[in-house]
Amino acid sequence: MTGCSATERLNRAATTKGQVQAGIALPPLPDDLRKQEAHAPVVEGQPLIAILARERQALNRANARQGRTIQFYDDLTSRYGTRR
Repeated sequence: MTGCSATERLNRAATTKGQVQAGIALPPLPDDLRKQEAHAPVVEGQPLIAILARERQALNRANARQGRTIQFYDDLTSRYGTRR
């Protein structure tokens, strides 16, 4: 039984190596998707509600960016399939 599992591992490794060597030219990740959203600045004397509103706007931008990242990935997997 050990020989069988070793053969299977070799076959999987050879398949993976072949897929890597065949290569797929993936499109570049949009620059926007690499951006980190900063927290809203806290300005002394400013009402907390204003700070909270800016923080929520930043969160909305981050969530929208995450949605674009997911769409980008889903588009790639639909075009090229998944590798596991």
